[in-house]
Amino acid sequence: MSGRMMSERTGIILIRILLGVAFLFAWEYFATANKLTFYISKPTDVYARLIRWTFDGTLATHLFVTVWVAIIGFILGSLAGLVVGLLLGRAVTLAKIIDPFLMAFYSMPKVALAPVFVLWFGVDASMKVIFVAVVVFFLVFLNTYSGVRNVSREQLTILRLMGASELDLMMKVVFPSALVWVFTGLRLSVPYALIGTILGEMTATNKGLGYLLANTAGTFDTPGTFATLVIIILLSMIFNGLVRLLEAVLMPWQAQMETQETTI
Repeated sequence: MSGRMMSERTGIILIRILLGVAFLFAWEYFATANKLTFYISKPTDVYARLIRWTFDGTLATHLFVTVWVAIIGFILGSLAGLVVGLLLGRAVTLAKIIDPFLMAFYSMPKVALAPVFVLWFGVDASMKVIFVAVVVFFLVFLNTYSGVRNVSREQLTILRLMGASELDLMMKVVFPSALVWVFTGLRLSVPYALIGTILGEMTATNKGLGYLLANTAGTFDTPGTFATLVIIILLSMIFNGLVRLLEAVLMPWQAQMETQETTI
């Protein structure tokens, strides 16, 4: 990495830090000066609550439950969406037949499914895992399906004439070509996995960040509510970072292309 790129990246990081610090100071001053701490709390109170939850075990208890459900649901939904997207992307006739049903289910507001899932699967962890998996499934499926359908038809025809089997086409051409679309779906589904987890925990449970959020909001505990929101935001950022790391490992050429674009 050149010195110019290092200098530019360092400058961007410093600007981000300064903007974050300025925002926190502005929030603290605005909330205190206008006596709005009941409505928007203030950073010092939020920080104090996070420290207290860290040492009394509250944070670890609720965070573990949410992380476990979100990760398992994300993995199951992603794998299912990937497999179904690859298969339907190649099975054009079957895709045309079931496309209206998939779109109808996808168009349904997912929040409306939560009470139904409680009725079907109860209030234990399996309900939340299945709910998150369903939410993630459609985002990964639609992006994978679009990626498969955008693979060059001419290239596939030429390779088929050269004796390539369907498995060869899938593993050596279709899947690698669709990886960019797949990771786009994965990145998009990360916040939705957390949203699904939080919503499930708010609907029916007594543990998790969703329960903690609903409980603090219901008792007008503003510092606790904002502290929970901060944890959820940080968790989403960590999950996004892990997906990007996986993308960099599996698609190093994509990272190189993005680096080259920033130098132009």
